[in-house]
Amino acid sequence: MKILYATTNQAKFSVMKRTVAPLDIQLIALNALDCLIPKVEECGSTPLENAQLKAKAYYQAFYMPVFSCDSGLYFDEVSDSEQPGVYVRRVQGRELNDEEMIQHYSSLAGRYGGSLTARYRNAICLILNEQAVYCSMDLSLATEPFLLVSQPHEKRVAGFPLDSLSKDMASGKYYYDLEGRELSSQALKQGFRQFFAKAMENVRE
Repeated sequence: MKILYATTNQAKFSVMKRTVAPLDIQLIALNALDCLIPKVEECGSTPLENAQLKAKAYYQAFYMPVFSCDSGLYFDEVSDSEQPGVYVRRVQGRELNDEEMIQHYSSLAGRYGGSLTARYRNAICLILNEQAVYCSMDLSLATEPFLLVSQPHEKRVAGFPLDSLSKDMASGKYYYDLEGRELSSQALKQGFRQFFAKAMENVRE
């Protein structure tokens, strides 16, 4: 089945393509479409609301199976007023580039002693047709807790700036220094695979 992934972030597209590889799904990137891509206002207050807004907008624009993901970043130690939530890249109304994000979150961690306990809550909305709409923000789609620190690693991967500030909680090592570890955990990948597999099974029934 061909499904449009509503993102222009090539890094995210590549990760998701590998995630759904065992399933009968052919992903299409949003920027691979040879047409005008509508701008969607992400005004939801939660990752799930934003995922639904994007998926519905692109389904209405292209009338093909589409899904959208959104995520929010949450820290155990930070007050509600300072939680980035869905505004991970947006600070005081301005969209930050990768290096600006590293600087901002490095400074935030520094204000809390040099590290914060973090977790991404992920949400997904899949629209196969007007009757088959599936959404989830289940904990199976969330990342494991990790440390976000004030001192960045020298390595950078475009589209994933905060990976340079991320450390494994058990070992205290930067993710980039862990041998054989993918930043997208197997448990997280399995959560997304189960979501797609269940949705497609429901449609076949």
